[in-house]
Amino acid sequence: MRVEVEPGAIRLLPQQTLRVRDGVGATVCAREGTVWITEEDNPQDVVLAPGGCYRLRHAGLALVRGFGDAAITLN
Repeated sequence: MRVEVEPGAIRLLPQQTLRVRDGVGATVCAREGTVWITEEDNPQDVVLAPGGCYRLRHAGLALVRGFGDAAITLN
């Protein structure tokens, strides 16, 4: 499956997880709420406050989840 996302915010509802496969080099930015990111083969998780950004560094699966309601951009 291939999912294409147009530029703009992606809303994450509570308990909803976005799975990003092979997104190395893509940037995730928290626009609203606090966002948790974990990447395959990376023992360190990332937590973004609103306005924070993180560039995915590992091939494989990355999980992006909000603490409560959140909105992100993925470029």
